Amino acid sequence: MSADEIDRYLDALDGPKRATLERLRQTILAILPEAEQGISYGLPAFRVGGKVVAGFAAFKHHLSYLPHSGSVFPQLGDDLRGYVTSTGALRFGIEDGLPAPLVRKLIEVRLQQAFPAGTD
Repeated sequence: MSADEIDRYLDALDGPKRATLERLRQTILAILPEAEQGISYGLPAFRVGGKVVAGFAAFKHHLSYLPHSGSVFPQLGDDLRGYVTSTGALRFGIEDGLPAPLVRKLIEVRLQQAFPAGTD
């Protein structure tokens, strides 16, 4: 995995998508400074301890946050009010971005799943 791969992915996007996803990238890295950056399933991803715990994608009319687990969103209930979600993606507007506190909660839930306490 390589940060250069994410750089290339972002460089291929138009300005507004690129800027919003770059902000999301920086938010993720502020929360997970130890994360390895790269591409997983063709999309930007962030790996901790060998497990992908966050990612994002750009589409024609929206952007998505990808937790790489189908059981993250059900644990966040009201925190996701106003967002469209599927099993594995949280959609948000190109100009809107995601608030850092929500990104932190998404990552915390995913980390708890990926690394349950007491399973070392």
